[in-house]
Amino acid sequence: MSYSCPLNFQSVDSYIARFIALNVSVLLIAYMVTFNTFILYFLFFDFMMRLFCKKEYSPLFHISRALKKVFRLEDKFTDGGAKRLAGYFGLFFILLLIAGNNLNIDMFSIAVSVIFLFCALLEAFFSYCLGCKIYFIIKKMYPNFMN
Repeated sequence: MSYSCPLNFQSVDSYIARFIALNVSVLLIAYMVTFNTFILYFLFFDFMMRLFCKKEYSPLFHISRALKKVFRLEDKFTDGGAKRLAGYFGLFFILLLIAGNNLNIDMFSIAVSVIFLFCALLEAFFSYCLGCKIYFIIKKMYPNFMN
């Protein structure tokens, strides 16, 4: 089986995805310093808007689009399937963080935050989508996954 990403035949701008990952990273660092639950609920709202509604409703999408204009970056499109799967993983991490925070399990919250931060920084600085790699592993074990 050759390497493949989850194709959904929709393109997303790679630079906007990277700026969103950078913004998520900054917010995660702010959460790890303050343990402010508002940050987690904001991230939950933003991920929900991008995954289940229109991405234009997402505040981080607007910030990232503005940053792309400020830096005058050309459009660079990539398949949106991997980014969507990574978004589901991100939403799962946020739900774990909200649960850990509400149960006052600080070490669990820090551990989940570090893992989530690592994934977001990989995307932000190296354009390395861990969701695509995980998809490939799952697809190898379960060939009918996401069909």
